[in-house]
Amino acid sequence: MSENSNQPNDMFPRVIIALLKGIVYRDDDQILWQALTDLQMRAREYLAVMGLELMLDDSEGYAWLRQLAPVEGQEALPRLITRRQLSYPVSLLIALLRRRLAEHDAFGGETRLILPVEEIVEMCRTFFPANANDARFFDQIGTHINKVAELGFVRKLKGNDQQIEVCRIIRAFVDAQWLNEFDQRLREYQSSITPDEAQKEGE
Repeated sequence: MSENSNQPNDMFPRVIIALLKGIVYRDDDQILWQALTDLQMRAREYLAVMGLELMLDDSEGYAWLRQLAPVEGQEALPRLITRRQLSYPVSLLIALLRRRLAEHDAFGGETRLILPVEEIVEMCRTFFPANANDARFFDQIGTHINKVAELGFVRKLKGNDQQIEVCRIIRAFVDAQWLNEFDQRLREYQSSITPDEAQKEGE
C-alpha cells in the first residue's frame, strides 16, 4: 500500500496520536500498526517538525518516539518527551527484568517472557533489607511493577494480573552500558545506605 494522504478514513491522525500517547505495539492493534508502517515516511517528516524521531522495530513489533538532538547553531525546541527520574527500586526492577530477558533469549524457546509476580518479588528480595512483613513487601514490589508498566516495559496479562509479560522494547532502552552504569550505582548505593534508609526506598 502506498502512502496516500487522501485515502478514505485516513489513519494518519490516529497514528500520530497513538505515538504521542506512548509505545505502539503491533499485537495491540494490527490495523493501526499496518497504517503506521504504510505511513511511516509521512509520520517521520511530520514528527521531525516537532523535534521528534520515530523509532520503529518491525521485526519485534513496536514503535516509539524519542527527542531529536538539537542541531548545532539552532535553538533547541521545548521537550515533548519528558525525562523521568527513576527511583532506586524502579531502576533495580528494570535492570533485573532486562537481565532476565537476556537469559531467556540465550536459551531460545518462546519469544515471550512471562513471569509470575511471585517470581519477580523473589528476584528483588535479596536487594532489599530483610522484611518480616512479607505481605507488605509483596505490595511494595507490586507498586514498583505498576510504575514499570507505566513506562511500557511490562504489562499484565488480560484476565490474570498476577502474570507479567516483559515487553521486548525494554531492550531498546536498556543496553549494556546502562546496565554497567547501574551496577556501579547499585554498589555505591548498597555500601552507603543504612537499613532505615533502604526501608524508606522500598516504600
